[in-house]
Amino acid sequence: MLKIRLARGGAKKRPFYSIVVTDSRNPRDGRFLEKIGTYNPMVARDHADRLKLDDARATHWLNFGAQPSDRVARFLADRGLRAPIAVKETPKKSSPKAKAQERAKAAAAAEA
Repeated sequence: MLKIRLARGGAKKRPFYSIVVTDSRNPRDGRFLEKIGTYNPMVARDHADRLKLDDARATHWLNFGAQPSDRVARFLADRGLRAPIAVKETPKKSSPKAKAQERAKAAAAAEA
């Protein structure tokens, strides 16, 4: 299965990513078929060098059946090459569990 994903480069604590097309079984920074862009998270969001992507090659690989990673899918959606992915809602971890809620209801009923 083909994937469009990020391959990490750069120094320690100074990440720089290449956007590559590779087989999903290859390692993250391993062999790839084609490099179609770069991503530099260290520069400002509005800077032109933050994301460089060859739109024509990305479209070619998407039509060929390549599946983008979550981050690359966001990049493609921002450029209008793909529909935006649905954001998953995270569960509320701060609310008490079921038994604690039952005890709270029982205590409130006892007071009333």
